[in-house]
Amino acid sequence: MRWVRSFASILAALTLTGAASAATADPAASPPTGPVDAQNVSWLAHVDTPTGVAGLAFIAYPGHRDHDVLFADGPFGLRAWSLANPADPRLIGELPAAALALPGDDVSKGFWEGEHLQVDQDRKLVFLSRDPRAFGGTKQTGTSAIQIVDVRDPRRPTLITTHIEPGGHTTECIARCQYLWTGGPSHTGVGNQPPEWHGQPAWVTDVRDPAHPTTFPNPVDLNRNDGVTDYVHATDVDAAGIAWTSGTGGVRGYWTSGWRYDPVARRIRLASPADPVPYAGGKIISPNNANYIFDHNSWHPWRSIGGFAPGELLFVTDEDFGATCADAGRLLVVSLDGSYQGQAWRSTPENPFRLTVIGQWGPAGNPGEQPNTECSAHFFAPMPGVGDGNILVQTYYGQGTRFIDFSDPRHPVQVGYFVPKGSTAATPAFHDGLVYAAQYSHGIDVLRFTPPRSASATDHPK
Repeated sequence: MRWVRSFASILAALTLTGAASAATADPAASPPTGPVDAQNVSWLAHVDTPTGVAGLAFIAYPGHRDHDVLFADGPFGLRAWSLANPADPRLIGELPAAALALPGDDVSKGFWEGEHLQVDQDRKLVFLSRDPRAFGGTKQTGTSAIQIVDVRDPRRPTLITTHIEPGGHTTECIARCQYLWTGGPSHTGVGNQPPEWHGQPAWVTDVRDPAHPTTFPNPVDLNRNDGVTDYVHATDVDAAGIAWTSGTGGVRGYWTSGWRYDPVARRIRLASPADPVPYAGGKIISPNNANYIFDHNSWHPWRSIGGFAPGELLFVTDEDFGATCADAGRLLVVSLDGSYQGQAWRSTPENPFRLTVIGQWGPAGNPGEQPNTECSAHFFAPMPGVGDGNILVQTYYGQGTRFIDFSDPRHPVQVGYFVPKGSTAATPAFHDGLVYAAQYSHGIDVLRFTPPRSASATDHPK
C-alpha cells in the first residue's frame, strides 16, 4: 500500500479528529459533485471524511433503527454510519485518532493505517491493526498493536484494549473472530524479528476474551519465500475456513480447524489457528516484472469457473508500482493445480516451485484509463448475484474503481469503472447490492453498478 497524493491534507485535517465524537452531528452523505469518469455506474452519494479511508466493514444490527452499520478507519480513527438507507449513509459514531494514541505518540500524525478492517458480527467488535508507523512512528521505532473496539452501541464506539504484538499492518479474523492473524509490515528491525527475517510473518492472537488478548510466541507461515521468512501482508479466509496468506513470496493456504492431511509432515493431524495445516499455494511471478514477487491479497472461490475444476483458481492482487501504467501490478488469476502436496513449503532457490498465472487484467489500454502512472491493483471484492455472478470490483489507485468480469478467467474483461478526477482509490466493499468505494484522497463513494447485458458488449483489454 502507498498513499500518493493526500498525506499533506491528512495531517492538516487531523487537527479536527481529536474533538468530541461526531455522533451528535449525524449529517447526511453529500450529494455527488465534481468531475467523474464512469461507465455502467450510478454515483449515489459521497460520504465525506477528514482524511483518507483505509478499510471498510459492515455489522448487522437486526431490529435496531440503524439496521446495518458501515465502519471505516483511517488516519482520522474509526467512524460509523447508519445504513438505514443504504444509499444515504449517515454518520452516527466516532472514535477519533486521539483515543487510539499511546503515551508518547504524536497525535497530529494520525492513526496508521487500518487496511483490511475486521469485525466480529456476533460480539459486535471492531479490530484495528496498528502499524508501527502510526502517530509518527517508523518501522524501526514505532509500536505495532491490535486495538479492539466495542461497538455494541455503534453510536458510542469504546476502546476495550490496545494489545501490543509484533505484527501490525493488517489483521484477519480466524475461526469466527476467536483468533486473529496479524502480519506485516516488511522488515522492521525491531521486536521479535530475527535478522534473517525479511518481514513480519503472521502472528496468532487469541481474542476469545477481548479485554485480555494473548499472542502466541511462535508465528505462522514461516519460510514462505523459497525458505526465507518474509512479509505477510494480508490473510483472507475462504468459505471452507482455509486461511490464505499473501505477501512477499506468494500466496499459501492453511487449514485452521479439523483433522487434516498435512502434506509437509505427511500425516493426518489436528489443525488449529496456532498450528495450521498446509493446504496449497505457492510463489507467483508477476507477468510484467519477473523480479517482483509481492502479492497483496487474494480470494479463493470453491466453485468451477470457466471450465476449471472447483476450487482450482485463486484470484490475487499483484501490487507493483511500475514506471508506466503497462508496467504496474494487475489482477492475476492463478491455478493451484500441482500445489496440493506441500510443494510451496519445500521450495528453494535451487529447486523452486511456482504457480501458473492463467489470466490477468490491468487498466492500461482500457476504457477510462487516466493520464497518470498510479495504476497498480489494490484490494478487490467479489459481487455475488450481480450479472452472471462472475464480477468483482477492484481499486487501482489513480485509475479508480474497476468492475471486472472473469467468466473467462483466462481473459478477464472490464465491464464498468468509476474514477472521480484527481482521486486515489483505496478499497471497495460490496454490501446489499451497492458498492462502497473508499478513497485515499478522502471519503467514501456509494455506487450502483449495472452490468451490461452480455460480455460481448464489453471492451476486451488490449
